[in-house]
Amino acid sequence: MSDAPELPKKEEEEEVTPEPEEQSDDSSEEEAAGDTEMDFLRNLFSSTLGLGSADKVLDELTLEGVARYIQSGKCKNIICMVGAGISTSAGIPDFRSPGTGLYANLQKYNLPYPEAIFQIDYFKKHPEPFFALAKELYPGQFKPTVCHYFMKLLKDKGLLRRCYSQNIDTLERVAGLEGDDLIEAHGTFYTSHCVSFCCRKEYNLDWMKVKIFSDDIPRCDKCSSLVKPDIVFFGENLPVRFFTSMKMDFPRCDLLIVMGTSLQVQPFAGLVSRVSKSCPRLLINMEKAGQADPLFGLMGFGGGMDFDSDKAYRDVAHISTCDDGCLALADLLGWKAELEELVKQEHARIDSQDKKEKASESKGAAAKASSASAAPEPKKEE
Repeated sequence: MSDAPELPKKEEEEEVTPEPEEQSDDSSEEEAAGDTEMDFLRNLFSSTLGLGSADKVLDELTLEGVARYIQSGKCKNIICMVGAGISTSAGIPDFRSPGTGLYANLQKYNLPYPEAIFQIDYFKKHPEPFFALAKELYPGQFKPTVCHYFMKLLKDKGLLRRCYSQNIDTLERVAGLEGDDLIEAHGTFYTSHCVSFCCRKEYNLDWMKVKIFSDDIPRCDKCSSLVKPDIVFFGENLPVRFFTSMKMDFPRCDLLIVMGTSLQVQPFAGLVSRVSKSCPRLLINMEKAGQADPLFGLMGFGGGMDFDSDKAYRDVAHISTCDDGCLALADLLGWKAELEELVKQEHARIDSQDKKEKASESKGAAAKASSASAAPEPKKEE
């Protein structure tokens, strides 16, 4: 499944401070809450009084200007912020597109309203719709896109500091980004846990896959409670790691690349305002996003991206699909052939692996059927 990033706005604001699952993380929660308040005050005073550096780093507010900056050698800590739009070319629907988005096509699940499928209270009472949808969009049925492999290329070249993803489809991992490269802000299918606070037993991706594809509602082997993939539902808090990592990463960021997201969901959307005032920000998307109301920008929510005003000095909007935008940037950097070859090789590897797995499954099923047919019939009692 893709993108819990593009979850609706309902209850968004309640997620600003995470509530850790373990007692030992209480200090992290309080620290994150305090930092949020301090960030608000810093943004308020710096914006009102005109404090803080606002040096122009790009020689031109275009994709070409961004490419020249990357090639200059001054850009060494790139952060990517990504949403559902980077996975649509893989065949995974986004959430909000009229007619084709996920929320527009949930009638068959008889929900009281579309967002209910991702609300924790509804899930605990009616888990069937979520697991039916999970089977339809389960990780492993889709291949990473050009955009995913562009981020892998950034990693290979030592330029990627971190990828902050709203998506839950695990395609960043399939493309070669590892745990330390990723902040899965809205969780992931990669692991699952028992929903009982007294248990919280962990299960892996393969265990969950077997349950979902056998149409079993996953239940804990230990306490029989529901088991839920570690994606963030409405009514749950974002991972503590999201808050602790952003405090280290964003002050060091020297280029922010935002791709495939409407920047409508907090606190994720507010990350764009956490880079320094000199840090260039590139948006690759089908439409401009993050141009917040001035008041919201002052408060640190929504990012305050400025693409068009006379004061614009660092924000670049490249309007295209994410794949086309990444190919265009790779071309300007002289990486296009390398990127296309990486995509070709990795897709071939995934296809080959899928064939082997299917052949192995067929062989196993055939052997099981043969064994069953060869079994002697029990003797009838006379």
